[in-house]
Amino acid sequence: MTTNAFKRSARVAFGGAVHEAVEHAGGVRLTDGRVLAETEVVWLPPFEVGTIIALGINYADHAKELAKELTISAKDEPLAFLKAPNTLIGHRAFTRRPSDATYMHYECELAAIIGKRAKNVARADAMAYVAGYTVANDYAIRDYLENWYRPNLRVKNRDTCTVLGPWFVPADHVPDPHVLPLRTLVNGKVTQSGNTRDLINDVPALIEYLSSFMTLMPGDVILTGTPEGVVNVNPGDEVVTEIDGIGRLVNTIVGDEVFAR
Repeated sequence: MTTNAFKRSARVAFGGAVHEAVEHAGGVRLTDGRVLAETEVVWLPPFEVGTIIALGINYADHAKELAKELTISAKDEPLAFLKAPNTLIGHRAFTRRPSDATYMHYECELAAIIGKRAKNVARADAMAYVAGYTVANDYAIRDYLENWYRPNLRVKNRDTCTVLGPWFVPADHVPDPHVLPLRTLVNGKVTQSGNTRDLINDVPALIEYLSSFMTLMPGDVILTGTPEGVVNVNPGDEVVTEIDGIGRLVNTIVGDEVFAR
């Protein structure tokens, strides 16, 4: 995906300031020309995030994986819910696993970022409203879920539970977002593998649906769901979520003590 003429972009903190940056063989290059190693900066979500809209059960194989817990089916309208800004962290950041959790899992997701105001958008026109894409890892604590698998506030709005990044990839550098292999590795072992071609509701369908009752604005982000293969993760685990052509997002699970709890 990446050529000499195109660099995926990021937002990082360094030296007490927030910087726009692009990928570089040595890590990242700031707009002032400085090149820094990936580990020298604090990675932020790679764009100014607006409303976060997440989809549950949007891959057929994941729906089958959770069949015993579901209160919805693929025939229902999309299962969408909102997430707050406190949930967001960037590449190489830490996600807290509460000490009382018995089953906490990652969710590798393609995130579509809205580029212009969208209201009552027809499916045929929807892709013109997408500015670009990034990788998301949206954690869930299954034993906190209420009403079986209906996402609720306590599960999906926890601090540090939604990782975005590292890169923002413009839509015109992703010829087809619906043929992208994606995977998760826990401590170097592949535990989840899928492809966006298996989305139940694809990106234009989601934009058509959401814009029919709410106005989408630039910076709003749609987390499109995760395929089958979610497994429990524990403090110390390194979780890598990858989408071909979009990026490789690294995250580490930590316990309560890191957050002084």
